[in-house]
Amino acid sequence: MPFSSSAVSDSGRRTASSLWRDGDFRRLWVGQTVSQLGEQASLVVLPLLAVLTLNADAGQLGALRAAGQAPILLLSLFVGAWVDRWRTRTVMVLTDAGRALALGAAAVAGLLGRLGLPGLLVVAVAVGALSVFFDMAYQASLVRLVERDQLVRGNSALEGSRSAAQIGGPALGGALVSLLSAPIAVASSAVFFALSFLSIRRMGNRESVPERPAGPSRVWRRIHEGLRFVAGDALLRAVCLASAAFQFFFAAGMTVYLLFLPRDLHLSGTAIGLALAATGPGALLGSLLAARLPGRFGYGTVLVSAAALGDGVFLLVPALHGSPGVTVPALVALNFVFGTFSQLVNVTVMAVRQTVTPYGMQGRAAATINFVGMGMTPLGSLLGGFLAEEWGTQASLLVTAVGMLLSPALMALSPLARLGPRGAHAVDDA
Repeated sequence: MPFSSSAVSDSGRRTASSLWRDGDFRRLWVGQTVSQLGEQASLVVLPLLAVLTLNADAGQLGALRAAGQAPILLLSLFVGAWVDRWRTRTVMVLTDAGRALALGAAAVAGLLGRLGLPGLLVVAVAVGALSVFFDMAYQASLVRLVERDQLVRGNSALEGSRSAAQIGGPALGGALVSLLSAPIAVASSAVFFALSFLSIRRMGNRESVPERPAGPSRVWRRIHEGLRFVAGDALLRAVCLASAAFQFFFAAGMTVYLLFLPRDLHLSGTAIGLALAATGPGALLGSLLAARLPGRFGYGTVLVSAAALGDGVFLLVPALHGSPGVTVPALVALNFVFGTFSQLVNVTVMAVRQTVTPYGMQGRAAATINFVGMGMTPLGSLLGGFLAEEWGTQASLLVTAVGMLLSPALMALSPLARLGPRGAHAVDDA
């Protein structure tokens, strides 16, 4: 079996029944929740600020989104190799502080009347880079706190907190951009990162860290080990390909989407925030379903069907038209469905990855998959801006929605589709 719980001392582990009684897990959960709330707010605030306040066109919006996503492509592999050798608590605390400072500086620049598109690009890059560190660390942190057979429940709890953030973050960001000044909208995310810093900083030092090699460890060798491990596992290869297809077309579609809502449907920042926030309750439901459905119907069945249903709803978006009284409820319903099934896929895939990955390889495996999948997002964002300029928003939305369906098709043709109720555990035991 590639993952051995004996590699970690029992004192560093938690059973499912004690998850919520354990102070470290609670602090991780709280910190991750408010950090995600800040991140979700900033993902809405910065693009809407560019579109509604700075009059950014489609190409500029695509460039702004690509700037924030580029660190995923450039840094993920290095960060994964680094995180495997350090305490995740330290990484999360430092990155929360950095993101709070970056957005706080942007807020001050805005109050002084100097916040323009170049400044937003710098902030987007800084926040995006630090978010890569935080995301890699919190994914590796869970594996160091709970038993392998409790990863689905642990992931369900953490992804549920992400869902709660998705409920409040977009609505808060949209409302602040619409009702208050741009600096206050930017500062709101900084406050949440500061709160996450305070929560995670209170975690204890019981986290088990993989032993470092006796001799010097070259980062390129460690990155190569991660790439080779993921490439050599059929399940993880399939996850990479499906993730890359989804993230590329989703990033393109979201760039067009953020133009379509205010300019074609004439929605205010508050209405856009409300529509986007509907993914939060859906994702919360998806997290709850992820704790039960894979074990009942099989991991493969759940992955393929949930991906097809979640991605397929975007085919309906280009047909929306009319007054906000009609379009906003429709968008809420569509985003709720997308949130439910996309989160069901996310939690299930994460459990599969963590199960088949050795303890000391968790950060590098996550980074490799992040690099291949999320690394496609800056290219997708640029494509979305180009398509919107050349073809218009409705045609571009339809093309990107069809492209997203490539992800469930790749899963259906891969070994992922054949995983039964025991998931990757059955592969380990074979």
